[in-house]
Amino acid sequence: MIVSLNVLLLLTAYLLISAGEINLSLSDAAILSLSFSIISLITIIIFLKGQAKEPDSQALYSIVAIGLKFLLEIVFALLWFIVAKKTSLPSVLMFFVLYLTLTLFTICVILKTLKNKAL
Repeated sequence: MIVSLNVLLLLTAYLLISAGEINLSLSDAAILSLSFSIISLITIIIFLKGQAKEPDSQALYSIVAIGLKFLLEIVFALLWFIVAKKTSLPSVLMFFVLYLTLTLFTICVILKTLKNKAL
């Protein structure tokens, strides 16, 4: 599911870049999309692994998954904006659009899992 979302995001970025709407490179979009997808995948794996554990430790796994996602995204944002110096408006907008898209995907997966099995 995350792979199809990643392909859809890259296709949308390609169409916007080729239409001349934004002045970004496709490699920037691919790096951002792949990085956020990996972070989301790590979060989902930790969360689902915690759901298979005994009920006392499920909440701890959920907190660790969300906390790790937050820390990894903060580190990635610092690397992207400060080290790589990607501070143009289109780059910042693309960063936050991809961040929000994959964060919403992660939240939907977590909520769907919790709907079937509460903490």
